[in-house]
Amino acid sequence: MHGEYKVPGGKLVVVDLDVEAGALRNVRVAGDFFLEPDEAITAVDAALEGAPADTEAAGLAARVEAALPEGTVMYGITTEGIAVAVRRALAHATDWTDYDWQFIHEGPQSPELHMALDEVLTEEVAAGRRAPTLRVWEWGAPAVIIGSFQSLRNEVDPEGAARHGVRVVRRISGGGAMFVEAGNTITYSLSVPASLVSGLSFADSYAYLDDWVLAALGDMGIKAWYQPLNDIATEVGKIAGAAQKRVTGPKGGPGAVLHHVTMSYDIDADKMLEVLRIGKEKMSDKGTKSAKKRVDPLRRQTGLPRETVIERMVDSFRNRYGLTDGRVTADELARAEELAATKYSGDEWTARVP
Repeated sequence: MHGEYKVPGGKLVVVDLDVEAGALRNVRVAGDFFLEPDEAITAVDAALEGAPADTEAAGLAARVEAALPEGTVMYGITTEGIAVAVRRALAHATDWTDYDWQFIHEGPQSPELHMALDEVLTEEVAAGRRAPTLRVWEWGAPAVIIGSFQSLRNEVDPEGAARHGVRVVRRISGGGAMFVEAGNTITYSLSVPASLVSGLSFADSYAYLDDWVLAALGDMGIKAWYQPLNDIATEVGKIAGAAQKRVTGPKGGPGAVLHHVTMSYDIDADKMLEVLRIGKEKMSDKGTKSAKKRVDPLRRQTGLPRETVIERMVDSFRNRYGLTDGRVTADELARAEELAATKYSGDEWTARVP
């Protein structure tokens, strides 16, 4: 069995192993990390040898930690990262480069249609009818997108939304409310097979699926990092928020994961505060007294046009994993348009948590 895991902000960890009589055998850990002293790598292998194959990641990490020689220095690698690579090997996890990725970037579409396209495209990936897909959105109208479990009245000021012509939609993933305007936001979705995140915890899957965009931002001179559970942050503030939804495959098959990210390229903070109700509790754990300071736009940090930022992000993905230009099929669009009209435009869904 073979497993790979790139430690967020670190290096690649590779594990090869067998399972015999329910235990790990012939374990070999490798990668492009740095580890001192040399004998530490032998200690890592020995610590994992014979471990029950059903040991969770925390237990595997504890075994490795206890076996490391005194004074061991690890750079680009963690005991947790080693454990995750083992779990991914045992889960027969796939890697980014195992797929022929498809790219979709079409003209402006309504907020309701974007919600529906996320659902339909991810269902198609879950069914094996669509290749893993990166989709960049263009907004046809300003909107507030609330999380699947948020209270509508607690998150949105209806008078402010009406005054500014802001539409309110509810997405299928959890997380918090996002305020978006055409030209001021960069939003993208990843619809991926569940096997890509096999062996990862829910939190680890966020970091794993965000890693490529952190590299792309770094190439543009922005030092960004994943901030649990679902933010991308820099020294001067948050620049993006992510959300996920697991979708089961036909007949309980392996399914797929929807991972979408909204990045603030620019922001009308005053308008946002007239539309969103940002409570004191939400602000209390962010280390700031002003909602305006929570988000620092990409325009200021990069000095680049929005289109250039998108182009560089997509190029970074293509260079790492490959990417073929694609489109939404006629059948997918028809299904999404029906969902946009019957589900995402109606109060039954949007106000399901009043």
